[in-house]
Amino acid sequence: MTSEELDLNRLISIFGGNANPALTTEICKYVGVNVGNSKVSRFSDGEIFVEIGENVRGVNCFIVQSTCSPPNDNLMEMLIMIDALKRASAGAIVAIVPYFGYARQDRKVKPRTPITAKLVADLLSAAGATRVLSVDLHAGQIQGFFDIPFDHLYATPILRDAFEREGLGGDNTVVVSPDAGGTERARAYSKYLNCSLAIIDKRRDSPNESKVHHLIGDVEGKRAILIDDMIDTAGTLCNAAKAVMDHGAAEVFAGATHGVLSGPAIERLNASVLSKVWVTNTIPQEEKMAACPKLEVLSIANLVGEAIKRIHHGDSISSLFD
Repeated sequence: MTSEELDLNRLISIFGGNANPALTTEICKYVGVNVGNSKVSRFSDGEIFVEIGENVRGVNCFIVQSTCSPPNDNLMEMLIMIDALKRASAGAIVAIVPYFGYARQDRKVKPRTPITAKLVADLLSAAGATRVLSVDLHAGQIQGFFDIPFDHLYATPILRDAFEREGLGGDNTVVVSPDAGGTERARAYSKYLNCSLAIIDKRRDSPNESKVHHLIGDVEGKRAILIDDMIDTAGTLCNAAKAVMDHGAAEVFAGATHGVLSGPAIERLNASVLSKVWVTNTIPQEEKMAACPKLEVLSIANLVGEAIKRIHHGDSISSLFD
C-alpha cells in the first residue's frame, strides 16, 4: 500500500445512502478506500435512523446520495447522515448529490408557488454540509442558492466518449437540442464532435407534456444525437426523435446525464424510433436496463472519485474539463 493510500484511508471516509450503493462502491474502488461503516435503519413508524460505525473525528467525509425516487426519503436520509457526521466531529462533510432532485423547481413559474431547489440548498447547509457536489444541474444558476462551496461536474466527457465509440461525429452527424433551453449544452457537444447543430421548438402545455412545433437546422440524411440533461417520462425525447426522423434524418440517438425514466418512459423508449439511448448511473438503472434493450448506462464513478481526491488535496476541479 502506498503512502498516499494510507493517507486516504486515514483522512477520507466515503459513505453511501440507499440511493446509490453500487456507485458508491465504484467510487471507493477508484479512490482506494473502503466504503464507510454506517447503518441506516427505520423505526416501525417509518422514521429514519442513522448510525456511523467508525471514528470520523477530523476526517473528511463524503456522502454519496442522489435525491432520486423516492426523493423525499433519499433527501431526508442524507440530511440525517450529515447531522450524524456533524455531531461526530467530522472534519469536512461533503454532500455528493449526483442527481439533484427538485432542480426543476428553480424559480416561481406561477404566483404562490415555491422555489424548492432553494429550500433543498438551505436544508443541506442547515444540516451541516460544508460543501456540495453535483453533476449536470438542470439549471446552473442553482449553484447560487448555496452559501457554501459548490462543485459542478459535467458528464460531457463520458457521453462524448460513448458517442465516438458509436462512430458519431463529423459531417454526417448533427447534435439536436430537444428544446431552446438546452441549446448551450447541445452546442458544446457539437463543438466536441465537430458536427452541426439543430434546435427543436417545443411548447409545453402542462408538466410532462410537450409538443414539437418547428425544427431549426438541417438533419436530412444525417445521424442525429438528441442531447438533454435528463429523461423523465421521455415524452419530449420521443416526440423530438419522431420530428427529427420526419425531417429526413437517417438515424436518431439520444444521450442524457440523468435517466429518471418515470411513468411510461420505458414503454415510450421501446416504441420510439430511437436506435440507442445513453444515460449515466447518477440514478440506479439495473431494473430499467433489463426492461429496455435500447438503454446503455455509463458510469460516472471515476469522474466523481477524481473530484473527491482533488477536494481532499485542495486541487482544481475545473481543470477536469479543460
